[in-house]
Amino acid sequence: MRLGTDIRRREFITLLGSAAAIWPLAARGQQATLPVIGYLSSRRSAGADDVLNAFRNGLRESGFIEGQNVAIEYRWAEDQYDRLPALAADLIRRRVNVIFANTSLLPAQAAKAATTTIPIVFSAGTDPVRLGLVESFNRPGGNVTGVTMFSGVVLSKRLGLLREVAPNSKIIAMLFNPTSANARIDTQDVETAARDLGLTIHALPVAKAGDVDAAFANLLARHADALLVGSDPFIDTQRHRIVALAAQHKLPAIYAWGFFVEVVGLMSYGSRIVDAYHQGGIYTARVLRGEKPADLPILQPTRFYLNLNLKAAKTLGLTIPLALQASADEVIE
Repeated sequence: MRLGTDIRRREFITLLGSAAAIWPLAARGQQATLPVIGYLSSRRSAGADDVLNAFRNGLRESGFIEGQNVAIEYRWAEDQYDRLPALAADLIRRRVNVIFANTSLLPAQAAKAATTTIPIVFSAGTDPVRLGLVESFNRPGGNVTGVTMFSGVVLSKRLGLLREVAPNSKIIAMLFNPTSANARIDTQDVETAARDLGLTIHALPVAKAGDVDAAFANLLARHADALLVGSDPFIDTQRHRIVALAAQHKLPAIYAWGFFVEVVGLMSYGSRIVDAYHQGGIYTARVLRGEKPADLPILQPTRFYLNLNLKAAKTLGLTIPLALQASADEVIE
């Protein structure tokens, strides 16, 4: 009896070991059958949790959960925009079902150049029609659709807000990334808006870390009265340095995104990046379910947000008009 029990126990352990060996293979087989999203970003992977969570929440609300019924292949350019074509090509070879190209239009342009068949959903701050990415907002055509944050069209509004808090400003410096897809359009739009307001604009390039200090030296030499900071993924990563230099030189500045104000920048005006990523997740899910990008209209922001930091204003020796404070969506004291 005891011998038989030992034999049965060994047989059970053998079967259990076999099952344990087979299970990972089965799991990998199941993983291989999941639809795959190619996540193509021009930004750094570090510090991307907020936008990643917004994208995943959009997917989840639409019935897709990473690791359960969808897989995501991540490709990060780490602020090296010239890497994007190779990263896009790598995703094409991976045969992903859809590409979510984000942070700027450069990833979407790289993806579109690499494929005319794999659907592409973008999330970016630039006008995709003016840059030729899609045919129109209502009928994008081709294999591309997405969400625009329209950071460019509010540039004239930002200039007006700068004048409101610093009415004596005549010379405005603008930081922009010359390698960005929207560089030419944004600088043209700012120059047009500045002429209408009787302002002089000096557009200063910022494409690598050392450029920030050089740009500030340049704007000081040009006797700039205020600063307009352009919308760009790389510039966003330099926000602590930019805000610190603006405070050091008592320079009123306006930014595209609220996270500049959170690090004691003076003010920002624009849409919310996390909203665009959330909508990007929803659109990506719709494409996974079979909808064609050509039939999905480009989504545009329905609201822009004004954020103010009164501590920054005090440091700069400015008094924010009460009416402007009352109209702000967020006031940090």
